Amino acid sequence: ELVDSGGGLVQAGGSLRLSCAASGTFFSLIALGWYREVPGKERELVAGISPRGTTYYHDSVKGRFTISRERDAITMYLQMNSLKPEDTATYYCAETSEIATRTSGYNTGMDYRGRGTLVTVSS
Repeated sequence: ELVDSGGGLVQAGGSLRLSCAASGTFFSLIALGWYREVPGKERELVAGISPRGTTYYHDSVKGRFTISRERDAITMYLQMNSLKPEDTATYYCAETSEIATRTSGYNTGMDYRGRGTLVTVSS
């Protein structure tokens, strides 16, 4: 199971940190990442990280967002700085083949995902 948290309302230019707690030590061997969804649009992979620390970032967040994992590798964070109104979305942590491919990691094939946490950036 993946449990994500940390969303909220913030003004443009502000910061938020999202957290993802994984239950199950096998997640320490799996590439994890953050997607965001906006109604009417396809989900977008924002960032991913392998257990070895290989990262991926969507072009729109490079230089503003930082993904990291605790040493236990089952707790993951997304530090979001310089937030823009267009970052408004529901963010959820997940493990997918797309994340594994982009971070040269592994996935389970089960497509685990959190319930999502809403990030709203006001202008």
